[in-house]
Parts: sequence; structure tokens; C-alpha cells
Amino acid sequence: MIDRAEQEATALASGGVDGIIVENFFDAPFTKNQVDPAVVSAMTVVVQRIQNLVTLPLGLNVLRNDAKSAIAIASCVRAAFIRVNVLTGVMATDQGLIEGEAHQLLRYRRELGADVKILADVLVKHARPLSSPNLTVAVKDTIERGLADAVILSGWATGSPPSQEDLELACGAANGTPVFVGSGADWENIGTLLQAADGVIVSSSLKRHGRIEQPIDPIRVSQFVEAARRTWNSKNTSKPSEQVKLHS
Repeated sequence: MIDRAEQEATALASGGVDGIIVENFFDAPFTKNQVDPAVVSAMTVVVQRIQNLVTLPLGLNVLRNDAKSAIAIASCVRAAFIRVNVLTGVMATDQGLIEGEAHQLLRYRRELGADVKILADVLVKHARPLSSPNLTVAVKDTIERGLADAVILSGWATGSPPSQEDLELACGAANGTPVFVGSGADWENIGTLLQAADGVIVSSSLKRHGRIEQPIDPIRVSQFVEAARRTWNSKNTSKPSEQVKLHS
């Protein structure tokens, strides 16, 4: 596991990405909230090993929704950010009902004194909201009431992009808070997605043959990053290069 993480991190960095997310994606079936301590220990070791190889900002996503462990790891290894699948609201998932715990998470971040940003999914993939799925309200609640530093919009499942209409709606509701695409980005649609979004989190399309279980393909990474930068530069040359956040 460590060897593969090191290989993929090196491939991502050499391909020109701006950051890397480490997550326990192959731990399915996932626990709902608190993961086993062995997972926390293993992910800490993996991040530290990656930090010996690359200088990119690193983030953590402890699946399914163990944000407290993620921010604890991030605090210890000085990672830049975490991803939280459910920060606010209640979502029905294959793990059962998951409730957002924004209050506890932000309080814990303050107790740790951690300078760790929180990227929060809105109406996260592989889940359905119990209340009316009003995207505008969900985005505003995540930012204004959950105090997320950035929001993530995905399609219905891994590898599925959000609609352009939803993406533009989310960006309007975010009112300047960064909005990232959380699934379904590839080198063919990145030009459209970045017309609205501030960046993307991508994995499947960067894998060999585009298959999630395969290792990262450096050629695919380079093609994707080139397409993303070309789009971003044409969109607004006065802004810094786009934030392409990737996980291995």
C-alpha cells in the first residue's frame, strides 16, 4: 500500500498537479463515522512517506465521514486541507444515515490549533438528502452555517460529473467561496467544467485505461493538467493557475 502510494504521488507530481488527496478509497465497505485506529495510523504513515518525495500541498479524506480523524492526522503531519463528505445536513447512504457534525469538527480544529482548511461536499455522491435537495440552500448552509472553506460538487457517483447547470448554480450560491468539481472530470470535459468551477478533484480518468483500480498513468496526468491549464489561462489570465486537487 505504501509502495503504491509513493509511486502514484510521484506520478501525479511529475505530471504537474497542484495538490494530492490521500484517502482510504479501497477500504470498502466503509464505516459510517469513526474508522479503526489502524486506518488512522496507516494513513499517517502514508502521508509522511509521500511528504518525503513531493513538496505539493497534501490533503486527507477519511472515508466514509471520519472528519475528526482526518483533521487529527492533518494537524500532526501539517497537511493543508481535508475533505468532508457530509459536513452539514443528513444524507442517506449505503452506510446508513450520516449526520453532519460541523460544530464538533470546527471546535476540534480550534482545540488542536490546526491551520487546516475544510473542503466540504454538497449533496455528496453515493447519497441522497433526507430533505428537499435544494442545491442553492445546501451550498449556502455549508458555507454560512457549516463554515466550510470551500465546497465540492459531484455527480451521482464516482466517475460521474455534475451537470453544468448545477455547477453554475453552486458557484453563484457560493458567492466567492471556492467551488471544486468532485467527480467525473477528464481531459475532454475539463474545459467546460473549469468555465464555472475553481478547480477539480480527479482520480479515475488519470488511472491506466481510466479504471479506478489501476495505478496512476503519468501520460494521462500530463494530458489532463495541460488541458486544465489551457482552459484556465484562457478563462482569466489575471488569476493564479487553477487548483487541481488529486487523490491517490
